[in-house]
Amino acid sequence: MKIRNRYFFLFDLLILCTAPSLALMLHLDTLLIPKTFYTSLIVYTGAALVVRLAIFYYAELYRRYWKYASVDELKQIVLAVVLSSALVALLAAALFSLLQLPVVHSVFFLDSLLVLISVGGLRFSIRILAQQKTNVNGNGRKVIIAGAGEAGTLIVRELRRNPQLNLKPVGFVDDDHLKLNMQIHGLPVLGTLDALDTLIPSYKIQQVIIAMPTAPGSVIREVALRCEHLNVSTKTVPGIYELVDGTVSVNQLRNVEIKDLLRREPVKTDIARVQQLIQGQRVLITGGGGSIGSELCRQVWRCQPAELILLGHGENSIFESYHELRRLGASQEQLTAVIADVRFPERLHAVFQQVQPDIVFHAAAHKHVPLMEMNPAEAITNNVMGTRNLLDAALAGGVERFVMISTDKAVNPTSVMGASKRTAELLVHQAAKRSGKPYVAVRFGNVLGSRGSVVLTFKQQIANGGPVTVTDPEMKRFFMTIPEAVQLVLQAGVLGRGGEVFVLDMGEPVKISDLAQDLIELSGLEVGQDIKIQYTGMRPGEKMFEELFVPGEKYTRTEHEKIFIAANASSFVPEDLDAGLSALKASAKRNDREGIIRGLQNLVPEYEPMRSKDRAQNGHVAEIEMTMGKGAVRPKALVNHQ
Repeated sequence: MKIRNRYFFLFDLLILCTAPSLALMLHLDTLLIPKTFYTSLIVYTGAALVVRLAIFYYAELYRRYWKYASVDELKQIVLAVVLSSALVALLAAALFSLLQLPVVHSVFFLDSLLVLISVGGLRFSIRILAQQKTNVNGNGRKVIIAGAGEAGTLIVRELRRNPQLNLKPVGFVDDDHLKLNMQIHGLPVLGTLDALDTLIPSYKIQQVIIAMPTAPGSVIREVALRCEHLNVSTKTVPGIYELVDGTVSVNQLRNVEIKDLLRREPVKTDIARVQQLIQGQRVLITGGGGSIGSELCRQVWRCQPAELILLGHGENSIFESYHELRRLGASQEQLTAVIADVRFPERLHAVFQQVQPDIVFHAAAHKHVPLMEMNPAEAITNNVMGTRNLLDAALAGGVERFVMISTDKAVNPTSVMGASKRTAELLVHQAAKRSGKPYVAVRFGNVLGSRGSVVLTFKQQIANGGPVTVTDPEMKRFFMTIPEAVQLVLQAGVLGRGGEVFVLDMGEPVKISDLAQDLIELSGLEVGQDIKIQYTGMRPGEKMFEELFVPGEKYTRTEHEKIFIAANASSFVPEDLDAGLSALKASAKRNDREGIIRGLQNLVPEYEPMRSKDRAQNGHVAEIEMTMGKGAVRPKALVNHQ
């Protein structure tokens, strides 16, 4: 028998030898035990010693690091004492009956109580002493925890377990008035978030840790700005969408980022229905190495598919996504990486015959508006013909469910990219009508942190010393975090019946200029002094405001509060879609820009390309005039469309 903690073993040995005698003394109310009880006491002590030590060993009480004891360890001690007491009582009763010895029943209870107090008390005294040693360490940086909920208490526990972090928590702040002046893990709830202005200088706080993973961005912004004005650093735990298993640790603490300021209240998704849809199925994801595609892979994998197929033409990104999933526990048999281009139909048909997917998520697309204005043929061959090729392979391969990732730029498009994605939506609707299967499109706005996104561009410009370039001070965009968007995409996939467009509630649109200002301030710099914002004018294909619904689409909320549905989307499929597609393909093959524009306008009547006027004199940038499509309106938050 290997005993890792021999000192605890020796202490337990001493306690188990003396506890029965102490119990009998308490029962008899005397320090002298009569000789008539000697034999009974020896038999009971021997039985208790053997049984309890065996139970304690198998309960691993000698393999635990008691400096970090918690409720789990307390439960283990109680369970070990209760179980051993029951066995000792049975064994002692049998021996006393066999040897015809006098029995004192209360000794069983008193002995068990003494053992529990002694065994548990010693172990938890080690934890208390270690905690007090940490608390008296005056060298740590003083920290206030913003948020006295579960995340905040976990952070405090981990800070105490990791003194090498050199952080000393002094208390909490929380807007829950029921918690004010209460003690949590020995620390007081000092006040509300508004009290930070007085608490920080009073307690000489050097850092504030924001431990509110479900709080909206407005709350995070308020705390971060208060701390910035007081020259106190801030750290935050990730938002709830970034927490894989819902738990928080100090290893996840990071600086406040723009996605925290734009964070919304967590969306309640029906995880059980999503898992029911995916579990045991073969799922293929195109663009599996991209920003949306890789997050789709991560979230789909958690739903236990029989096989997950990552398809993409970029070998490096697919390689990274594949190996990340392997690190998460996926085996080679459960995971397949396919290097293929959606522009080549023969290759897609061969892949679908080989892997036989049940569900397809189509995230592969060209997305950069200015680049597609310069390369319209690529937008057609990839976004339009690639979607057609994928749908043909899916229908031929018997794919039961198809979900295409679309964009708000497909609504009243003014760019080639937007018009190409609107055409792709029409192709999905056509396939749904012909097959009667749940083939749907999901439409949403910008996602934070995607490759080439405005946030990453601004960060690079700030790192280079500025200026931060914004096209127009009034330009607005809808924003959503990648994990949140993917959760809603999966939820929409569950709701699809065939031919619908699902639109994600993006909340209120955000001014790009405000976004730039927030990023500059989060970097600890001042707008105008350290970093300037330069307005450059709108680029070809850009719109001042994005919209989420095509004129004529009748949309309603689904059973999910954050997802809208345009059930009549299939009625917009033109009868000459196939003929128009052939003409569009021919124009792309010739790299005929004008032919591509005409072809897109034929299929998407609301598409009106932007016209530019050159104002190059006096150093001015080109001014872009925008013509909105028929029925287009300045967008408002979806909540205002109800």
